[in-house]
Order: sequence, then structure tokens, then C-alpha cells
Amino acid sequence: QMQLVESGGGLVQAGGSLRLSCAASGAIFRGKAMGWYRQAPGKQRELVASISSGGSTNYADSVKGRFTLSRDTAKNTVYLQMNRLKPEDTAVYYCKLAYGDNVRFGSWGQGTQVTVSS
Repeated sequence: QMQLVESGGGLVQAGGSLRLSCAASGAIFRGKAMGWYRQAPGKQRELVASISSGGSTNYADSVKGRFTLSRDTAKNTVYLQMNRLKPEDTAVYYCKLAYGDNVRFGSWGQGTQVTVSS
């Protein structure tokens, strides 16, 4: 059974950094797109960053230049390096493994809380 497990969340001061990890068991990333989403209280879940099966990355404007998504297919793990964090980055962060090359359709991890204090 496929399982995605996020880790690396926590409390950090504004301007600080965190690295989130998403490890997959029972599934492989190769040939599939993957995305990091976040959901703040009272807001809709939004796509923060994604990587296609071919390795192309895209970022939301709000995180461009601060967040970096990377993938280690040998470890079946994807990462989200978050630098220069802002209080508005506070949210639960979820990874999503697409069934194919479209992150709109896939399986979710359980989420990890990121809190940025001002």
C-alpha cells in the first residue's frame, strides 16, 4: 500500500529556513509528477511547487526565489527547501504524488505543520 510521509515541519522565526521531506513507500516517483501544497487556517489548499516527471519545476509567485523543490528518485524522496520564511508561509504543508504527470490527480500525504513567527 502506497504511503507518503512528510517531515521537517516546525516553528521558525521569520527569515529562517526549513527543509521538508516527503518519503514514499510502496510507490515510486519515477515517471510521475509531484507537488507540494499548503493550507493555512480558513484558506483553500494551494499548490506551492511542483515537479514534472521530466524534472521541470514550477513555483507559486508567492514562494518563487525562496523555495526550492528537489527530488531524489533513488531514495524515493522529494524535498522542499524553504528559505527567508515569512509569517504568511504558516500552513500545513502536504505532498502529493500524481498518478501520472498531472498533480491535480494523485495521492496525499498526511501533512506537516510549518509555523513562522514574526
